[in-house]
Amino acid sequence: MKIVQQWNQEDSDYIRQRLIEYNASQLPDEVKHPVEHVSFIVRDDFNQIVGGVTGTVFWYTMHIHFLWVDEQLRGEGYGTELMMRIEQLAIERQCRLIQLDTFSFQAPDFYTKLGYEVFGVIEYHPTVNHQQYYLKKTLLNQN
Repeated sequence: MKIVQQWNQEDSDYIRQRLIEYNASQLPDEVKHPVEHVSFIVRDDFNQIVGGVTGTVFWYTMHIHFLWVDEQLRGEGYGTELMMRIEQLAIERQCRLIQLDTFSFQAPDFYTKLGYEVFGVIEYHPTVNHQQYYLKKTLLNQN
């Protein structure tokens, strides 16, 4: 056997698929729903994207990947509205939890004002002057 350093999409997909198969073998059928990719997009009058939120739903959890609002529109409620929409979708999909991460230079206070709880912090990341926060919001729907 040998270990080599190389990256290609085919190998990466193979490793991912093997781990997915293993995980599925360890879990009850009730959580074996297909992964659903979700997003809500804000478009201006010229149909340009000026904000949005993206995520995935699996294992009764909404995983928020990205929330972005154009700097000129921040503070006008678009971020809150996007989060409310994705939270409502999470409830409709019977999610028990929403989780996300953010950096200290992004929006940790924004999320805590929306009811998210910090459950982990990585100090000095991505630089010595910043932190990465992991947040969650437990939903009332506890299947």
